Amino acid sequence: ELHCLSCYSFLRSASHPSELVERAAALGYAALAITDECSLAGIVKAHVAAKEHGIRLIVGSEFNLVEGIKLVALAPSRAAYSELSGLISMARRRSPKGEYRAGLRDVIFHLKRCLLIWLPEDDDEASRAWGLQLGRLCKERVWLGVTHLLGNDEPRRYQALYRLASELRIPMVACGNVQMHCAGRKPLHDVFTALRHNTSIGQLGRRRLANSQQHLRHLAKLQTLYPPALLEETLHIAGLCDFSLDELR
Repeated sequence: ELHCLSCYSFLRSASHPSELVERAAALGYAALAITDECSLAGIVKAHVAAKEHGIRLIVGSEFNLVEGIKLVALAPSRAAYSELSGLISMARRRSPKGEYRAGLRDVIFHLKRCLLIWLPEDDDEASRAWGLQLGRLCKERVWLGVTHLLGNDEPRRYQALYRLASELRIPMVACGNVQMHCAGRKPLHDVFTALRHNTSIGQLGRRRLANSQQHLRHLAKLQTLYPPALLEETLHIAGLCDFSLDELR
């Protein structure tokens, strides 16, 4: 799994890094990326748990850019980790505490070694324009992430993203947008979402997760949801990521 938030993404996830790592290992995942939003705060706890449970940990971070682009950056090497931590620091320092500000220009000029997973909502003019830039300036290290959460319009959305990826010649990869280690954390996630929006659970409406699918699901379940090529691409990306916190002093 290459897109996973822990509780260090404030009020967006209902699981600790160690819980996510332990669950991924128990389910037989080959690797797990912890990608908290503009943060590396949960990585040390995840690293300790990954060594204990014998699973590969990938270091990354999620960014919601000022242009409206959402992407995940993964660090395949120590040099890429340095770039990623530098961008996070810069984005945080230019904003009030608890916020950050980063744009596509920052990503292109500061993350020259990181692997990028672009997460467009749909196939539209704006998405095509941003995708063209990413595909041209980050050639051979950008993917289009597809998330399947059993929504009402999943087939139509998949076809739209397939067309977008084909026309831009960007490979597709499966992403879970994981925000809890098991489905049983959904009620707690609802509470956190209500706190984040300063309202009651009953008043959340569409801001509340539609279902509990954003957890670490069984591999057999994922194989029924995604084409084999998209799951195989997750293994390819994981194979490119050799960085470990053990390299740091």
